[in-house]
Amino acid sequence: MSADKRAEFLAGERTNDVALFLADSFVSNESITDYGESVPGGTLLIVSGDTGRSIFQKATGMEAMGFAKQAMGTEGDIAADLSGADCPDGDHDVEFIFAFAEEQNEDVGGLYGEGDVIHAYAYCTCGTAFSHKWVAGDR
Repeated sequence: MSADKRAEFLAGERTNDVALFLADSFVSNESITDYGESVPGGTLLIVSGDTGRSIFQKATGMEAMGFAKQAMGTEGDIAADLSGADCPDGDHDVEFIFAFAEEQNEDVGGLYGEGDVIHAYAYCTCGTAFSHKWVAGDR
């Protein structure tokens, strides 16, 4: 995966794709690195939505949108480059991050009226699932 692909995703230009960060400590299958970008502590993949949800389920055993719904209940701090996160329940390591971009929607207002929105959901080694969203390009 190219750094350009990640930059495009973070700019909100790849709304049909999803991003997955899988920590090295979480992934036992080294071939995953063949499909993504090596980042400190793990691998980041930007892939089509359907492919990404399938990879996510195989890697985590969770259904992606069910996980996202669970994580929405707790706010946390996920790195703007999607390569890590700070658990809101303590100093723990993130195992994985699932993210997608949603196009600007002025009718909805709020954050969505300001620009494309990045939705990111993380899971920590302590079992905490949390979320973070921001306007693409604002962090």
